Amino acid sequence: MDEYLSFYIDGQWVRPEGRPTLDVINPATEEAFARIALGTAQDVDSAVAAAQRAFASYSRTSRQERVELLEAVLAVYIRRADEMADAISKEMGAPLGFAREAQVGAGQGHIAQGIAVLKTLEFEEVIDNTLVVREPIGVVGLITPWNWPMNQVTCKVVPALATGCTMVLKPSEIAPVSSMLFAEILHEAGVPAGVFNLVNGDGPTVGAAISSHPDIDMVSFTGSTRAGILVAKAAADTVKRVHQELGGKSPNIILDDADFEAAITHGARACFGNSGQSCNAPTRLLVPRSRQAEAIAIAKRIAEATVAGDPRAPGTTIGPVVSQTQFEKIQSLLEKGTQEGATLVAGGPGRPDGLDKGYYIRPTVFADVTNDMTIAREEIFGPVLAIIPYDSEEEAVAIANDTVYGLSSYVTSADPERARKLARRIRAGMVHINGAGGDLAAPFGGYKQSGNGREWGRYGFEDYLEVKSMFGYQSAGQAA
Repeated sequence: MDEYLSFYIDGQWVRPEGRPTLDVINPATEEAFARIALGTAQDVDSAVAAAQRAFASYSRTSRQERVELLEAVLAVYIRRADEMADAISKEMGAPLGFAREAQVGAGQGHIAQGIAVLKTLEFEEVIDNTLVVREPIGVVGLITPWNWPMNQVTCKVVPALATGCTMVLKPSEIAPVSSMLFAEILHEAGVPAGVFNLVNGDGPTVGAAISSHPDIDMVSFTGSTRAGILVAKAAADTVKRVHQELGGKSPNIILDDADFEAAITHGARACFGNSGQSCNAPTRLLVPRSRQAEAIAIAKRIAEATVAGDPRAPGTTIGPVVSQTQFEKIQSLLEKGTQEGATLVAGGPGRPDGLDKGYYIRPTVFADVTNDMTIAREEIFGPVLAIIPYDSEEEAVAIANDTVYGLSSYVTSADPERARKLARRIRAGMVHINGAGGDLAAPFGGYKQSGNGREWGRYGFEDYLEVKSMFGYQSAGQAA
């Protein structure tokens, strides 16, 4: 078993004595493959103090210095990509090919995009006689989830590095090994001591210490809405900026003129991908009631063709979900789906055939779902698709917006203008039109209880910057 009992603080690996440890479980085998130390508020204090010391000099580095630093990070990240893919596959169950191409690839894309933004971002502008300057906000606390480890770590670390901030990262204790490797990458790339610090631990201890710390100027959190509320409450007493990317229950509206075969195939695969563990997954499939039978047949076929199995085996489509807790929660929701009257089309409770170990979920499709059912309201975070019939376009919009979430959404129509008009009516931070993928240069984030602030591209820099007005700057040489 690999041991990661140190924290990365002030440019070195520090091993505090007497800290409790936690086994990191491979969800495909249900066996521990690594062990981490769990930090305390004292460890957070040490990391924050290091970040404060480093901020004095790092905040004054030039744009070119930070570009060159990020380019060095990108080069090391690419060289160690296979190690990163292996770590992610072990810690959260992603199939190895998917981990290499999608999970590691997302991090690489965000580093490259951050470099591109930094090269052109305007940090100053003149308004009348005033110079308006955008400056690094200070020491930032970063709390990241387990489902897309490098996507979320790079979404936060890269803007912090690019804008001149210093930071303390708490990765998920469920999937921490990739972040430990990322700390090695930053160290090898030459990130100055104290600029980046990492403390492992759980939310109630290390997460709460970061959120409430008086010397942290901003906290960026990605995770469940429940945990996000706790972060915001803990941060309130110090009036720090809080950036959150939270849960979702994304509608996928298929209009009556769409190519059903293509649209539902795409939507079902997107729902099942990453074992359904994506906050923006299209989990609510809205179809015209008159064509629900057609939609059911297509979705059923895709579910049955989705192979849940060993992440290292050729032909595996999806791996397990991340933990026993997630497995049990999903099993309970699958039972509730049929109890509340939904029609089980494919999958359902229990492990896939031939698998008696590992946190594997059968790719599942429910039909005849109404929007008041639990499986239509709660974020399941598993490969579970709910088909909801509608009778009119107006009803489809109403169903789509009838949720506490507002992260992502999907619209498909043979008429692009019809799809665009409908997209404007959906209360969500993102809409995918006619199967379009995400754009790393465009903002990622949600409305309502899906969070606040945005990540990706230049919008992802904004929460890391403060705005200063220097009145009279243009005539500063004149007597007042």
